Amino acid sequence: MTSGRAGRPLAVRSVFVVTGPSGAGKGTLIRALLVRLPELEVAVSATTRSQRPGEEHGREYWFLGEDEFGARVAAGEFLEWVEYVSHKRYGTLRSEIERIAEQGRICVLELELDGARRVQEEVEGACTIFIAADVDELERRLRERATESTGEIEDRIMIAHHQLERAHEFRYMVRNDDLHRASEVLVAIVERELQLAGTIVGR
Repeated sequence: MTSGRAGRPLAVRSVFVVTGPSGAGKGTLIRALLVRLPELEVAVSATTRSQRPGEEHGREYWFLGEDEFGARVAAGEFLEWVEYVSHKRYGTLRSEIERIAEQGRICVLELELDGARRVQEEVEGACTIFIAADVDELERRLRERATESTGEIEDRIMIAHHQLERAHEFRYMVRNDDLHRASEVLVAIVERELQLAGTIVGR
């Protein structure tokens, strides 16, 4: 897996970055967060993978060809991007963050650890939140998900061990051992950060 960053400053009110290992429940917690705080909006990532039946450009992803993705990287249009061993690239367009901000909404990003670190370094005021779970629980969730082979699950579990050791690199850590409790903690963190930033939280 290779990754990169691009250069121009990004000025927005607030950005929340949720990261952590596969199976930690990041997506579930983000969906619960959006229900509680509807002024939040998840940024749509860009990708070079093929568009699947039922997917819409700009809804699931911004679907870009390899040449266009590369040109946008060279032009500094990505806040962060990553290329997997499958040679498919994924990234966060700066224009997507700005679109959400211009609509008066608060951006939420769900990113891998390295991408989260780059956003933390490049976006002033970005709030990074690491979602953790016990390795045994991560394994159970990955096996229940049944979207990967046994070998791929074992690889993800090994990676998760290393990722959990990096939790201290981020501003907050939320342990997702109980979904309701973890959801309440995540909401409290976001509300506190928005209040500190002077952003009104409406219910």
